[in-house]
Amino acid sequence: MSYNNIIVDKKNQICTITINRPQQLNALNKETIQELHDALEEARNDAGTGVVIVTGSGEKAFVAGADIKEFADFDRSQGRELAAKGQELLFDFVEQMNKPVIAAVNGFALGGGLELAMASHIRVASNNARMGLPEVSLGVIPGYGGTQRLSQLVGKGKASEMVFTAGMIGAEEALKWGLVNQVCEPTELMENCQKIAGKILNNSPMAIEAAIGAINANFQDGVNGFEHEIDAFGKCFGTSDFKEGTGAFLEKRKANFR
Repeated sequence: MSYNNIIVDKKNQICTITINRPQQLNALNKETIQELHDALEEARNDAGTGVVIVTGSGEKAFVAGADIKEFADFDRSQGRELAAKGQELLFDFVEQMNKPVIAAVNGFALGGGLELAMASHIRVASNNARMGLPEVSLGVIPGYGGTQRLSQLVGKGKASEMVFTAGMIGAEEALKWGLVNQVCEPTELMENCQKIAGKILNNSPMAIEAAIGAINANFQDGVNGFEHEIDAFGKCFGTSDFKEGTGAFLEKRKANFR
């Protein structure tokens, strides 16, 4: 599949998706959101893909926000539809992917960019990255899950401060608050993400998919995360990966998950 705004590269079971709008600091317009959805859906259904890495092109930005000119004249109903459609197509879709998504945050991650990173399962940032949700400075609030996921990651108080002030924080502060998993030099960013992906690929893809669902269940209204975990745990016993993993352990060999 060919794309106008993203670059997709698949190698060694890792699918790297690069948002490629450097002149717009990789801002998310409708077309880019749709292309990201399509590429992620392809990775989701590809048996040869085990991990997805999402990053931005250039050295300045991961994603510097949404493309404001696309919605500056929207009314209330259009604004609501914009948020609902975006969450469905991309942000919730990323969070619910059956394979881990790693955000390689290589610069500014603002507004929709930070929301995309937060929807990912793991975040690695270069030490020059800057993160924030500046929407209130435009007379609006984050609409792609930002108020919810930021609170989950850093707590209500810090999330309120970041949203209300529309300010940015650096990579080290983001690490301190648990907003990112790791911080590294820009030249080491993709290598570090690939190392994490490599460790993930050593393990059972069936179990990882189940783990993603169980972790997400803790944050879903009306869902008992412990009950979800118990059910998912039991289902693992009926998989070929369980037989291979336990068999390999008992036979003192490395498991060969397919």
